[in-house]
Amino acid sequence: MENNPTNKPSYIAYVVQEDEANGSWTKIGAAWMHSDGKGLSIMLDALPLSGRVVLREHGEPSDIHA
Repeated sequence: MENNPTNKPSYIAYVVQEDEANGSWTKIGAAWMHSDGKGLSIMLDALPLSGRVVLREHGEPSDIHA
């Protein structure tokens, strides 16, 4: 699948910064499944220097948990 604005991404990319109480999730991009189902194209709006990158299925923000 091409990654253009008319195609809904398969996943949303977040960077997760964790602290003692809870994690901070920041949206940094999106990912689209390849048409053969064997890979992803990832477009990032930011490149984190720390934390971990998490890909979550496209959905509502309330679906996010560490």
